Amino acid sequence: MEKLAFKVIIEAPKERVWNIIIGKETYPIWTAEFCEGSMVETDWKAGSKALFLDQTNSGMVSIIEESTPYSFLSIKHIGEVKNGVEDTESDQVKSWGGCYENYTLEDVNNSTSWLVEMKVPPEFAIYMKDLWPKAQQKVKELAEASY
Repeated sequence: MEKLAFKVIIEAPKERVWNIIIGKETYPIWTAEFCEGSMVETDWKAGSKALFLDQTNSGMVSIIEESTPYSFLSIKHIGEVKNGVEDTESDQVKSWGGCYENYTLEDVNNSTSWLVEMKVPPEFAIYMKDLWPKAQQKVKELAEASY
């Protein structure tokens, strides 16, 4: 597994940034950087299942490990979804053990620091290094646009 970290400073309160990250209307906007038509099915509460899906109903099945509103979100990826069918048992997805995304939001001089830390299989690292800064920039644009 490869550990990655991405950080951006956003000139908006962390409550606003949090609501854009998890917002029903805003989530598809910033995650389009990864896949056009992205959507999520979850309540964002600790212990809840989360399905991160594309337009073909394929993507990742995950668990919200921890959720402290406006401060910290930890997502553990446990499998994949293909055409609506969840797979958490195949050898391929079992090799992902320990894949996660952690989002930390902190107040910094009337702005918000958003740190994304993740652990991914090496074959996904280049993809993430390319797209996470773009996704964070989109959240920054959304949060700062009307603040």
